[in-house]
Amino acid sequence: MQSLVGTGVALVTPFKKDLSVDVDALKKIVNFQIDNQIEYLVVLGTTAENVTLSDAEKNLVIQTVIEANNKRLPLVLGVGGSNTTKVIEELKTRDLSGFDAVLSVSPYYNKPTQEGIYQHFKAIATASPLPIILYNVPARTGSNMLPETVIRLANDFKNIVAIKEAAGDIVQAMQLIQNKPKNFLVISGDDMLALPIVLAGGSGVISVIGEGIPKLFSEMIRLGLQRKVDEAYQLHYKVADLIDLIFEQGNPAGIKEIFKCLGLSENTVRLPLVNTDAVLASKIEKFFKNL
Repeated sequence: MQSLVGTGVALVTPFKKDLSVDVDALKKIVNFQIDNQIEYLVVLGTTAENVTLSDAEKNLVIQTVIEANNKRLPLVLGVGGSNTTKVIEELKTRDLSGFDAVLSVSPYYNKPTQEGIYQHFKAIATASPLPIILYNVPARTGSNMLPETVIRLANDFKNIVAIKEAAGDIVQAMQLIQNKPKNFLVISGDDMLALPIVLAGGSGVISVIGEGIPKLFSEMIRLGLQRKVDEAYQLHYKVADLIDLIFEQGNPAGIKEIFKCLGLSENTVRLPLVNTDAVLASKIEKFFKNL
């Protein structure tokens, strides 16, 4: 899965002021990523406000991205949830022909044991026609998929090819890198830890800030993969404060402020999310313009 090495971005779903999906803005955002050298695109992840989209809107987002991308970059589709049976049904019924892999989040809210997490992904791996990227994000799911569970899954199922690791724990990421099968990819799901994880032996990042500053952020990751440490960290420290700012009042409210600055889309989010307040929006705009 060399196509997943480097920088992927978790695409937002842009909304008009009336909260409808802004198809034209989504096309612009896709082209902005491609023009600025992102390696692959992730559709309908957390940053897409996936949980507030209807089935019809999800289909609209998928088709819009596929058409705008026009086979230029690999595509990854978010297919996950807390109901294993429902996830399997989606994998079996959705047309996945335009995608290279699926990103599947560890079950949230119901807080399964490690054995429950293993059995969940075993069932998904058995059903999936595409390679699977596991997604561990304890801050959102309420449970941590431990390294031993990930390694067990990676060894038992050849179509489980990677993990997006977003525990915010560099030690846990290093344990994964140390013990993983040879071709299994450890992908950072944390923008601030992306470079350290790459330098420790990770394969890249699925990023939020990367879609707002794709050229700079993807170059930082490429420098890291090339072991050009000093040059990579120069870029990291250039953007570190902006990473903090865009997550200060939640995702994707912060990154949508950057898209507003770029003139690519409105900054609209759907409830229960709300826009960043005026003070933070001003800080993001000022830092971004200076950058």
